[in-house]
Amino acid sequence: MVKESLIKGVDGQNRCWWCGDDDLYVRYHDEEWGHAVTSDVRLFEKICLEGFQAGLSWITILRKRENFRDAFDGFDFTKIRHYTNKDVERLLGNEGIIRHRGKIEATINNAARAIEMVDEFGSLAKYFWGWEPETGLLLKSIAEIPATTDISKALSKDLKKRGWKFVGPTTCYAFMQAMGLVNDHLEGCAHYNVVEEKRNILVRP
Repeated sequence: MVKESLIKGVDGQNRCWWCGDDDLYVRYHDEEWGHAVTSDVRLFEKICLEGFQAGLSWITILRKRENFRDAFDGFDFTKIRHYTNKDVERLLGNEGIIRHRGKIEATINNAARAIEMVDEFGSLAKYFWGWEPETGLLLKSIAEIPATTDISKALSKDLKKRGWKFVGPTTCYAFMQAMGLVNDHLEGCAHYNVVEEKRNILVRP
């Protein structure tokens, strides 16, 4: 195993290296990352925030997440779809979020696309969980974690075909990891089994 793949926290637990010792990041690693999500609002929030992350680190977005939630009506896509140019200007003036016009406009666009997806599939969860791989991988080191997969590439292609923005293959795979469609906690991480047990009892949409 690559030495840096796991780190031991002050509580004695082994964790995936990427959360370091930042309290917010450690809580995110322990309580959220990889835990299966079937809430449409949370799925929409995450794929939008992954888009905002492009070119940045996730911890930067995580530290601003509550600001994003306040600014975007809790990521209720039924509200965001009605945003106008006035809202775009409001958001561009909000220092608490990432003020990137293209990403803001993409979120508004994606809200409308999300409504279309709910009309077609019944829920975002039904659509996204349809992309869950049939089998998972037990990853042992940093080197084994992919940035993209064939499925994330196909998901990205399908979303773009449906008109979604800022949903490249890397963004889609990060989304799949975070929302529990795959369990990419490393072998030896104290939370691998926690996540896997929850995935095993999950009633898929």
